[in-house]
Amino acid sequence: MKIICVIPARAESSRFFEKPLALICGKPMIQWVYEHCKEVTSFDEVYVATDSDKIKTAAESFGARVIMTSPNHDTATERLYEVSTKVPADLYVMVNGDEPLLTKDYIVQCIPDNLDTDEMFVSNLMTDFSNPVEVVDATNLKIVTAADNRCLFISRSPIPYPKGNMDYVYHKFVGVGAFTRKALEYYHNTPRGPIEKIEENDSFRFIENHVPIYYYNCHCKSLSVDTRKDIEGVESYLKQMADK
Repeated sequence: MKIICVIPARAESSRFFEKPLALICGKPMIQWVYEHCKEVTSFDEVYVATDSDKIKTAAESFGARVIMTSPNHDTATERLYEVSTKVPADLYVMVNGDEPLLTKDYIVQCIPDNLDTDEMFVSNLMTDFSNPVEVVDATNLKIVTAADNRCLFISRSPIPYPKGNMDYVYHKFVGVGAFTRKALEYYHNTPRGPIEKIEENDSFRFIENHVPIYYYNCHCKSLSVDTRKDIEGVESYLKQMADK
């Protein structure tokens, strides 16, 4: 089975312009992500997918292979679909370019042991919330799954609501996903549904149409970078790890 890793990296972020190039401990964030992905032995190839010449130049400076993609994509998954039309593979693993702390041991957990690559398959990663404040923060996606890891619902609201008891660990989205080519084609050819539009989460492209997707708990430390202030938290954590 051929597995390729794609790191989508766009420059035109409304909240953080050219975010992939932001320095973390003196190194561009996209380089942290790329180096972690290169350590995954099951990846046949690792690419940075971007629409920015500046990001392309930066990525190539540290040895990354780059695929230039359209600037008109609304989602990272649509950018991944474009890559799938250019690079043949059995499974495409997308690692978001704003997840600088995700190491190889966590990334691989989205890849199932047994997979029919001719069928639709979608998986993502999640982890436990450690701070209750994050649970009520609408920027964090809350994931609810069944016993078999199949995703039931995703919301920016705290779900499930703790009416019966408080004995529940909430789960948040981690920016890693795996897709077969058939799943990416389905995503590309299927219009957005009403819940996807309301929640602004493209996993509903599958959920609203009864296509199962799976979320695996990787129990990782996830500090995704959405704003410049988030870099302070990432740098603090990296320095703590270096001191141990």
